[in-house]
Amino acid sequence: MLTRIDHVMICVPDLHQAIDAYTRIGFTVRPGGVHPGGGTENAIAFFQDDYLELLAVRQGEEHLAGAALMEFLSRGPGLRYVAVQSDDLAADVTAMRRRGVDVSDPVDGGRRTPSGQALRWKAARLGPGNGLPIFFIEHLTPLAERRVGHPGQHPNGAFRTERVYITVPDVAKAAAVYGRVLGVPAPPVQRGNVIKADMAVFDLGPTGLTVAQPVEPGPAAEALARRGSGPFQALYPTRSMDAAAKWMTDHGMPPPARGIRNTGEQAMLVEPANACGVYVGLFGPA
Repeated sequence: MLTRIDHVMICVPDLHQAIDAYTRIGFTVRPGGVHPGGGTENAIAFFQDDYLELLAVRQGEEHLAGAALMEFLSRGPGLRYVAVQSDDLAADVTAMRRRGVDVSDPVDGGRRTPSGQALRWKAARLGPGNGLPIFFIEHLTPLAERRVGHPGQHPNGAFRTERVYITVPDVAKAAAVYGRVLGVPAPPVQRGNVIKADMAVFDLGPTGLTVAQPVEPGPAAEALARRGSGPFQALYPTRSMDAAAKWMTDHGMPPPARGIRNTGEQAMLVEPANACGVYVGLFGPA
């Protein structure tokens, strides 16, 4: 079954600059390694059970990275994919196909870390008939081994992924499509106060995959106008909003915008210009 959001993939033209930006936001980012034969390398900010990925094309290996990634990067950095974790990918692919979903067979994948450790997984991607910005992953390397070298502690207090937001022009239509792909009923539409959008939140374990239709000027509308439909924000609970804000200020980041979530918690939002084309949200106690 599909168990949670596994990670977000933020594609960037310069990995070192991206590491610096997310370090100043308060994430502990470590080099992740290279994807053999894929032309890419990454850096990872690990949380308790999931992570944030910064991915870049290795110099001189653009031909291996593929035209789609190069075209995405030609429009600037941004959040390209949301990876959804499966505990039995072959079974999930079979179930999706029964629902009429265009999805690939599971394919072996891997990454070699700077220490030489080989990490292995299987992944399945949606085909043109269901061209959504999500893919599915089943890790073959145990979590404890994948976290080696990643402390999981962050100066901004973030400790897991709460939600990832995908902007769409029609939330009802999108929710029906995502529901069929994920194999769950379309959730009710609610108002997102901070992103200024009507949204449908698909609960995947402790995480939420959210499709959001802008209803007034704000982050969702700006993202839809800037890059079209696609992922635009990741949201993380923090142990201390004040500590997170102080870290950012002390490291030269502009003060993040503040707001109140529709669930009542305080929230802050780092603008895309300071976060490689992504809205980064934090919420929690003062």
